[in-house]
Amino acid sequence: MKNKLFLVILFLSILCQTNLKAQKPVIFADCPDMSMLRVGDTYYMTSTTMHMSPGVPIMKSKDLINWKIVNYAYDTLANVDAMNLNNGKNAYGRGTWASCLRFHNGTYYVSTFSQTTGKTYIYSTKDIEKGPLNVISFRPSFHDNTLFFDDDGRNYLIYGAGKLRLVELKADLTGVIPETDRVLIENASAPAGPNINLGAEGSQLFKVKDEYYLFNITWPRGGMRTVVVHRADKITGPYEGKVAFQDLGVAQGGLIDTPDGKWYAYLFRDFGSVGRIPYLVPVKWEDGWPVIGVNGKVPESLDLPASKGLIPGIVAPDEFIRKRTDAALPLVWQWNHNPDNKLWSVSKRKGYLRLTTGRIDTLFVMAKNTLTQRTIGPVCSGSTCIDVSNMKEGDFAGLALLQRKFGQVGVKYTNGAKTIVMINGSDSRPVETQSVPLTQKTVYLKAECDFRDKTDIAYFFYSLDGKLWTPIGLQLKMEYSMPHFMGYRFGLFNYATKNPGGFVDFDYFHISDQITQKQ
Repeated sequence: MKNKLFLVILFLSILCQTNLKAQKPVIFADCPDMSMLRVGDTYYMTSTTMHMSPGVPIMKSKDLINWKIVNYAYDTLANVDAMNLNNGKNAYGRGTWASCLRFHNGTYYVSTFSQTTGKTYIYSTKDIEKGPLNVISFRPSFHDNTLFFDDDGRNYLIYGAGKLRLVELKADLTGVIPETDRVLIENASAPAGPNINLGAEGSQLFKVKDEYYLFNITWPRGGMRTVVVHRADKITGPYEGKVAFQDLGVAQGGLIDTPDGKWYAYLFRDFGSVGRIPYLVPVKWEDGWPVIGVNGKVPESLDLPASKGLIPGIVAPDEFIRKRTDAALPLVWQWNHNPDNKLWSVSKRKGYLRLTTGRIDTLFVMAKNTLTQRTIGPVCSGSTCIDVSNMKEGDFAGLALLQRKFGQVGVKYTNGAKTIVMINGSDSRPVETQSVPLTQKTVYLKAECDFRDKTDIAYFFYSLDGKLWTPIGLQLKMEYSMPHFMGYRFGLFNYATKNPGGFVDFDYFHISDQITQKQ
C-alpha cells in the first residue's frame, strides 16, 4: 500500500511539473528593445545593450520562454574615444539601440544604429549561432529602424519617431537608393491622442497574409506606454492605425507565431532598477487586426512551458576554469565599453580572472575593463573572492553594482595599507561609507539586490573566510537613470589612481537568485 501511495504521489508530482505554465515576465532581467523571429521550430531574439562590448546579444529558445545567449552581432562597435572611455568621453546610454532581426534567403540579418558613430549597421551571417557576422555600415543613423525584405525583392528601412519615414535600400544593402526617403506616416502617435509624451518609435514591420503591420510604442501624456499598430496593403501605405494595447506600460515589440499556429506579441516593461524586462502577451486575430492580451490585459500565465530560470541562459556563475577549447569568456559576460585586451587574462593564472591596471582613473564609471553581468529579479546576489597580493599604491579593486548611482565593495591600497571599503555612488561625489583593515591576501565580497515590488535596495558584505559574512557600509538606493539607460549590472573591477601595472586575481564569480535580507 505504501509503495502504491508513493507511486501515486510521484505521478501527481510529475504531472504537476509537466503542466506548469509560463508566468509573467518571460525574463526578469534587462533585455529591452527585443526583435524576434522563428526559423522552423527555433526562435531567435536580439536586444539592446548599448555601450557594452560585445554588443547586440543574440538569444535562442525552443519554447519562447527559456532563452540562452548564443552569439553577439559584434565584438567591437567602433574604436572611438566614447566607446574606449578615452579623453573623458563615454557612450553611456548610447552605443547601439533597437536592433531588428530578420531571416531572408538563408541568411540572418541584424540591423541597428548608433548615435555614437552616426551610422546605421547591418550585420549578416549564414550561421547565427556560430558564425561571425559580416557588417555593412553607412550614414546616416536611422533611428529605431526596422529592416524589411519585401516579396518583390526590394529592401526597405522604416525609421523615425512620431513622423515615420521609409527609405529603400540598395540591393546589396550598402546604403540608401538616392531620393527614396519619404514620409510614411505623418503622425504615427495620432491613434493614442493629441497629447503625447513620447512620439511613436521602436518600429517593427511584419507581413501577415499580404497585409503589412507596423508596431510602434507611444506614450500619451498622463497615461502609460502604449502599443500602436498601423495596417496597410502596400508597404508604401496608406496606413490606418489604432491603439492595440495599454496595460502595465507593457509595450514596444512585435509579433511572433509558433509552429502550431499560436500568436504572441513580444513586448517589454520598465521595472525600476533591474531594467526593462520582456513579456509575451497572447494575440488573436479579429477583422484583420491583431488583438493583444486577454480582455485587454497581460495574463498571469501563458500556455507555454514554465521557465527553468535565467541561470545559466542569460546569467551564469564562472569559476574561471578554462579548457583549451573553451572561449576565454562565456557569452553571459560583457565589458563596460571596449576593453583593453592586453590587460585581462584567464590564462596567466589557472582558474582565475586577472585584471591589470594600465592607466590612471579617478572614477569607477570611467575606468576601463570592468567585466559585467546582468542583475536579475525579483532578488539576486553576486559574490567573488579576490587575491589582492599584487596591488599597487592607489589601486582599488572589487565587486560593483554598475549604474549612474553605483555601489562598490572592494579593497583599496593607500599609504601602504589595504582596507575593505564600501563606496556609495548615489550622489555626485561617491562617498566611502565604511572601511575595515585587511591584513590577509584574499577577501570575499558580496552584493545583494532586492527588486521586489520595485524596492530597489542593494546590500554589501565582506568575509575573511567565505563563510561568515559581515555587512559593510550603507544600503544603496538603486535607481534606473536615463544617462546609463540600462538595468543594474554586477561588475568586477580594478583600476589605478596613482601607479599603473598592479593586478588582482578573481577566483570566481557566483550569482544566485536568493538573498539573505528579508523584505
